[in-house]
Amino acid sequence: MFGKVININEEFVVLTNLNKESEANLLKVHVIWEENNRKIIGEITAINDETITILLVGEVRNNSFISGVNRKPSFKTSPRIIYKSELDLILGKQDIADKETLYIGKSNIYEGYNISANINDFFGNHFAILGNSGSGKSCGVARILQNIFYHNDSSLPTRARIVLFDFFGEYNKAFNKMNSLPNLGFQNYTTDTQDNEENVVNIPAYFLDVDDLAILLNVTDSSTLPILEEALKFVYIFKSTDDTVIEYKNDIIAKALLDILASGKNSTQIRDQIIAVLTNYNTDKLNLDTIIPQPGYNRTLKQCLNIDAQGKMNAMEAVVDFLNQYVRIDINNIIIENETIYNLEDLYYALEFALISEGTLNNKVIYERTSILKVRLQSIIKSNHSKYFEVKEYISKEEYVKKIFRCTDGKKAQLINMNFNYVDERFAKILTKLFSKIFFDYATKLNVRGSYPIHIILEEAHRYVLNDTDTEIIGYNIFDRITKEGRKYGVLLGFITQRPSELSTTSLSQCSNFIVFRMFHPDDIKIVSSISANVNIETINKIKSLPPGSALTFGTAFKLPLVANLELPNPMPESTSVNISEKWYM
Repeated sequence: MFGKVININEEFVVLTNLNKESEANLLKVHVIWEENNRKIIGEITAINDETITILLVGEVRNNSFISGVNRKPSFKTSPRIIYKSELDLILGKQDIADKETLYIGKSNIYEGYNISANINDFFGNHFAILGNSGSGKSCGVARILQNIFYHNDSSLPTRARIVLFDFFGEYNKAFNKMNSLPNLGFQNYTTDTQDNEENVVNIPAYFLDVDDLAILLNVTDSSTLPILEEALKFVYIFKSTDDTVIEYKNDIIAKALLDILASGKNSTQIRDQIIAVLTNYNTDKLNLDTIIPQPGYNRTLKQCLNIDAQGKMNAMEAVVDFLNQYVRIDINNIIIENETIYNLEDLYYALEFALISEGTLNNKVIYERTSILKVRLQSIIKSNHSKYFEVKEYISKEEYVKKIFRCTDGKKAQLINMNFNYVDERFAKILTKLFSKIFFDYATKLNVRGSYPIHIILEEAHRYVLNDTDTEIIGYNIFDRITKEGRKYGVLLGFITQRPSELSTTSLSQCSNFIVFRMFHPDDIKIVSSISANVNIETINKIKSLPPGSALTFGTAFKLPLVANLELPNPMPESTSVNISEKWYM
């Protein structure tokens, strides 16, 4: 079959076809040159009556496959078809029950043979699963995850922690079987606020730091971040009943009132603003009914705000003297380390006071720019979204993360599904960022780096992982940060998307492994072709014609770019297309 070598270039070897006939069933089959104690592996990419073209893909050294060929085969040596006993070298281990093996699917070239990856090489790096709608992407994701938990009865991944962000609520039924298996658990959290309370997505409001608030409130101007920092200080102060904290409250209130008194506004505006502040924020010593002693008589603070017929506040000096006795604390030195619980409404009042404390009431431009924060927070409070931030008892972040990976019956859960089907795209993106940041922050603070690996899988990733403004506002994008820094801390990302061209270029560039189902869009095809040097253009073009359920696999976990036929998951996710004839006709 293989005749003499006609040509050898950088990637291909062209030989004469001794059989003088085309054999289409040999396309994509691998061949081996054996010479000088080494094996060179090639793949038949074209065959006609005259010639056979073979792509050089790698070498076998010490019984291990190594991608790339250092020295080309000689003109004197003819290749042979690969032996079945050698297929493990390029397809991966055939024992799918091996705990170090991730079973992907069946080979579309070698009948009855599996395509697998080393589980460390695959899940020890960020990965992407790509494909158009209807290409089998969701079924493929479900099947791969089922393969992890269902294919080895003797050795179960009981310490796995996988969080799947499920934008359309497709995957809940696909993994319920896990709860019937010993030592395995699946937990579904949902944004459906009518569900069991323990199943509803929840992030304690007191977990939110400045960056989180910036994401939650869609901050577009980094100059507003100091106000959020001030609000977080105030909310702790206002929620505390400690005697020392009462002094802090008096100091803050007094400073805010003194700023209003010195604002230069007319007496009516000053009176109204002071009354508004003291109505919402007051203490036993500093409120509208506080007595201000004056020579010969006493008046309440509110009475001291009275305006005479000439429009003057005659007792202003007495009010200023009274307030100055409370101004003696530097708010910037306050450190409160108690287990304080607060909700979004508490945060709203603290934010309102932070705006007042920062003097925004005295500057119309700044007030208009910053008061939008109040409007956005209030809109969340008045919506069902507020339920996602409510808690009844204090819980630390460490306890919270560990609680997420437990089923409602207390059993450890290895797979978590976050069903975001009941919120809009914008809020789903916010929740995904907040959760991802909680996981990443937790992992970075562990004493033993990488001791608590967490895998975050993002369905519909193009909706979350964008080239957005986070970097300009808070200095980073959480997904970009995880893709660049997460591996060393054991936080790994998996992107599932039908539009890789819309993903953050930074995040996608950090992925090491890819499973690509059928794709059509030129921009997406271009992205796929640019992310791997060892995938030739002929293979890339075949992505357009892959049947549903078949995918091109390549990356550091795979020996070669190979097409795998993935089995249907059991149970199936709820991602199948609508049956039009069934719905149209009776």
